Amino acid sequence: MTNSFTPSAETLVDIFRRMALLKANDERSRKLLSTGRLVAPYYSYRGQEVIPSAVSAALEDDDYICTIYRGIHDMLAKGMPLKALWAEVAGREAGTCKGKGGPMHLTCPPKGIMVTTGIVGSSMPIANGLAWASQLDGNRRVTVAYFGDGASNIGAFHEALNLAAVWKLPVLFVCQNNRYGEHTAYAKATAARRIADRAVSYDIPGYRVDGNDPRAMYAAAAEAVARARDGEGPTLLEAMTFRFHGHVMGDMDGYMDKAEKKAAIEADPYPRFRAELIRDGIASEALLASIESEVEAAIDEAVEFALASPFPDVAELRRDVFADESIVPEESFA
Repeated sequence: MTNSFTPSAETLVDIFRRMALLKANDERSRKLLSTGRLVAPYYSYRGQEVIPSAVSAALEDDDYICTIYRGIHDMLAKGMPLKALWAEVAGREAGTCKGKGGPMHLTCPPKGIMVTTGIVGSSMPIANGLAWASQLDGNRRVTVAYFGDGASNIGAFHEALNLAAVWKLPVLFVCQNNRYGEHTAYAKATAARRIADRAVSYDIPGYRVDGNDPRAMYAAAAEAVARARDGEGPTLLEAMTFRFHGHVMGDMDGYMDKAEKKAAIEADPYPRFRAELIRDGIASEALLASIESEVEAAIDEAVEFALASPFPDVAELRRDVFADESIVPEESFA
């Protein structure tokens, strides 16, 4: 990687703004779930805020992303409307999928958020399809496929990287390596020391990046995006990070190394980056505090909107299933 993609001061503040939204949104989600005001499956991304914030700062509005069930941070960083997101998580008709997708199946095509999948690793072949369409159309749009370290061991990972390399697709594969695939430590399930090294097999660039360093993450993503946009093909980025909570809400994370977890939380990238912005004269305390206040107010408004919105009508059971709804007998849904 070169030094020609160093983020500007404006970009760094933009990354912070995204990170502030992601952090506050996760904290509010866990609070509402723990108090029973919200009932939904939830996969916390706390600790991983830097990665999609920096990647999205390097993307254009019409670029695509495909993500996974632990992907709300990816979507928010790309511009998912807060009210529509919260309504979907709460199962309300005002949600992005009319309340029928929930937190594991959010989409928002107007913002380039094309699919959220609950099938491990399936974001990658779907991203290839979108990237191929962009290549055929000649529109220079780039697609990002987000996935976790565990997904690098399934067939779809290798198939997707191979095809993307053969066709030089404009796609960026971003592995958010949080060191645990579901309930399993990385070393117990993955023989490769570095996932980025697997790029060699497909003759494409592969880099391991500090996924908790906004500057390094942005530089790597910006270079890979530029490469894809210029028709030079895919890049694999392994972004090293750590998730602060268990696999899913309610998981007591007994399988996680306690010392490692403690060290990771003490090195929380959010307050560290916040302090760096002030120290380096890039932003003032007043500016960052105002950003955080704006974020909290926006989440307040989105939560209130979502919880006050109606649930989908029972007739929605018959919609968005078949292209021609008339072929489905009414009694099939009785």
